[in-house]
Amino acid sequence: MAVSVVMPALEMAQETGKLVAWKKKEGEAVAKGEPLLEVETDKAVVEVEALAEGILGGITARPGDVVPVGQTIAWLLQPGEQPPSVTRPLQTGRTLDNRPVAAAAAATAAPPATQAAPPAGPIRVSPRARRLAKELGVDLRTIAGSGPDGEIVAADVQSAAARRRPALEGPTRALEREAISRAATERAGVGPALEPPSSIARLMAQRTTESWATVPHFFLGREVDGSALVAARDRLGPAIERNRGIRITYTDLLTALVARVLARHPRMNASWIDNTIKPNPQVNIGLAMAVADAVVVAVVPEADRLGVADIAERRRDLAERARANRLSPADITGATFTISNLGMYHVDSFTAIIVPPQAGILAVGAMTDRVVPMPGALIPVGIRPMLSLTLSCDHRVVDGARGAQFLHDVVEAIERADRLLLE
Repeated sequence: MAVSVVMPALEMAQETGKLVAWKKKEGEAVAKGEPLLEVETDKAVVEVEALAEGILGGITARPGDVVPVGQTIAWLLQPGEQPPSVTRPLQTGRTLDNRPVAAAAAATAAPPATQAAPPAGPIRVSPRARRLAKELGVDLRTIAGSGPDGEIVAADVQSAAARRRPALEGPTRALEREAISRAATERAGVGPALEPPSSIARLMAQRTTESWATVPHFFLGREVDGSALVAARDRLGPAIERNRGIRITYTDLLTALVARVLARHPRMNASWIDNTIKPNPQVNIGLAMAVADAVVVAVVPEADRLGVADIAERRRDLAERARANRLSPADITGATFTISNLGMYHVDSFTAIIVPPQAGILAVGAMTDRVVPMPGALIPVGIRPMLSLTLSCDHRVVDGARGAQFLHDVVEAIERADRLLLE
């Protein structure tokens, strides 16, 4: 009996998915559990496994098509079997949002004369573009879409928002921007051909751009003595490596400590959703991981309830599967706070961009020996392993005082790591 292959729902409230690639060709045999296709969602590119065995046939969606969730895009057939007839047309290609565009305030600056005029009649807008236009205050009626059949896509909205900025910054700044843009264009004409980004790199670029443009970030920084962190690793590491075969990292220790502090700071663990602050009942730590030419955020659920060994085991498993592009939807969904550690790349300090709808992300720099004052000691200065922490906060959820108190408690937890993690 033929088994339908449908566009899966990989996230809550997901309406469509973009087909990135088929892992099998039409007519090839497929085993149950074998990778069948790759789908792009708002968070990542996910590899989807076959739910049954059979011969792949009746493919109706091509790579690049945006398909409604639940729609049949292929069949798994038995030998000699034909794909069932479909009672309604399959909607391949881009899924468009054809709802009328609500009246909005006119844009501050009209589009340049060189831009094509927006098409007459109903405006075709992708869901992502409509949401971004609302967040950036861009009037969709002033935009000519660059997508199929004149559809307005997210890039069109971002370009329109960028064109508005010179008018707001004054003529001098506008001329500077124009000169920089012209110089960049001239340089691009003589350089080597540019390589298009991978699907996951392009998705990361879109998500970070949207976050930076729509989330009111503010940043708090502290330096902390990591002596207790080093001591905790020295004391816990040998036993965990002997019993579990895992070499613990400073990220594992920080994940355990930050998760415990988050449990005492529910606002820092909350999310901004639909213009409201939503408390999260669980502390799920996202870990930023580098893969190929992008970064993914894999999740350690209920990290405040786990020991260091369990966190290390989960982190190692996620890292291995991330590098092999084998993360499942559950691995990248539900984080309530993120840690990004670039210490292994010898970065002293940095600021990180928030992953919406989370309220914050902690950027961790390298631990390096520094000369620091030692009040009350016989010798007034000493050398200590110091590391830099930078907390990025969403001001809609967390104010400066709340963010500062959270970071203070994180610093205190790190300075007592050798006692807290052995309790």
